[in-house]
Amino acid sequence: MDTNTVPKPNKVVLQRLKGTQDVLPLSVADVGQPALSIHLWQQLEQLLHQYFQAANYQEIRTPSLEYTELFARGVGEATDIVTKEMFTFERSDRSLTLRPEGTAGVVRAFVENGLSRQPKPVKLYYCGPMFRYERPQEGRQRQFHQVGLELLGLDTPAADAESILMAAGLFRALGLPQEAITLRINNVGLPEDRALFRDALKALLFAQLPQLCDTCQARYEKNPLRMLDCKVPSCQAIYRQDTVSDFLRQYPWPDSSRVPFEQLLVLLNEMGVSYVHDPYLVRGLDYYTRTVFEFTTDRLGAQNAVCGGGRYNQLVETLGGPPTPSVGWAIGVERLLRLMTPLPPARLDVFVCSQDIPAAFRVAEHLRAAGLRVEVDLSERALGKQLAQASKRQARWALIRGESEQQADEWQLKHLDRGTQQTVASLPDPQVFFAS
Repeated sequence: MDTNTVPKPNKVVLQRLKGTQDVLPLSVADVGQPALSIHLWQQLEQLLHQYFQAANYQEIRTPSLEYTELFARGVGEATDIVTKEMFTFERSDRSLTLRPEGTAGVVRAFVENGLSRQPKPVKLYYCGPMFRYERPQEGRQRQFHQVGLELLGLDTPAADAESILMAAGLFRALGLPQEAITLRINNVGLPEDRALFRDALKALLFAQLPQLCDTCQARYEKNPLRMLDCKVPSCQAIYRQDTVSDFLRQYPWPDSSRVPFEQLLVLLNEMGVSYVHDPYLVRGLDYYTRTVFEFTTDRLGAQNAVCGGGRYNQLVETLGGPPTPSVGWAIGVERLLRLMTPLPPARLDVFVCSQDIPAAFRVAEHLRAAGLRVEVDLSERALGKQLAQASKRQARWALIRGESEQQADEWQLKHLDRGTQQTVASLPDPQVFFAS
């Protein structure tokens, strides 16, 4: 057989999927992009846990994979998320979906695990990956991460205010100046009031419907509030006309929708929280009732929203639980990372240079138990090369054990920044390291 006629297998190039990212064990300077540095991720995660727990919010972790019905019922069958953006597949006659957002899964866990029977409010937070099939671009990926807060069980302006204050406080904790963040807020009414609002909006826009884009024409029947969020310039020109603007600003919401929202604004004023009342803000999820809000920034370019949320008084009941008015928000972690000023990474304290491996392991465990960062050279190469590796690792100290130190059961401790050296015991006092 002529081997030249045998087709060669195609070369498979293994690389990450478009719209996903590797988070690498390097400093921000080495990586070049904050969202790719595990060092900055770890700083943020540590801060998040401390921040939420200080306000008595408890962490919850839910699966990344849920039944599709959860999002169809919870997020809304007519939303862009459900109709266009979910990663959905079939297994054993059931439709499964990678979660596109966090609130529906938290509410499902709240109902399924009996958290609804706990004293109210139940205060939860989460952080994890989400998945949406979108065109990848700066600040928008197909796998991204969100940190979210959910306050379940209260329908008071104070609960809305705490939710917003927690987001604003988190931005301060990250070192963001107040002028870098803008809070936009709106009232979209209760569901029983919103039907009349939708009908009035459709009547106002009916004559101009042929001039709108295909997406807005589809939304006109299915979800007319989402028309206001269209980014097509010709549509925006129509929606920004005085007749539409006056309608949105002056719409006579019933007291059940209007009064709690006005009380919330009073609380924000009393707490010194600046905001812009934006009547065009509607958010992209069907479960919101009355209060919706976004935090935006001028430091991220076109993708300027860093936090979005609002009140959802009927979602728990929709997903099989008891009536439970709730409020919450979510923040894009990758966008937060781009706003953070990183702290320098912690240096390696001690690098152990020895061909006596058992002794190296013993001293490493001893020093790690005292809180020191310690690495053992595992190569068993010459001590000079091990010492060079200690310098490359940028360790503060090198513990060196040659033949003579092995016989005497001791170590040479070298301060790599100063070049000074001293003899220490087989299991040295950790205070020798902490003192300098």
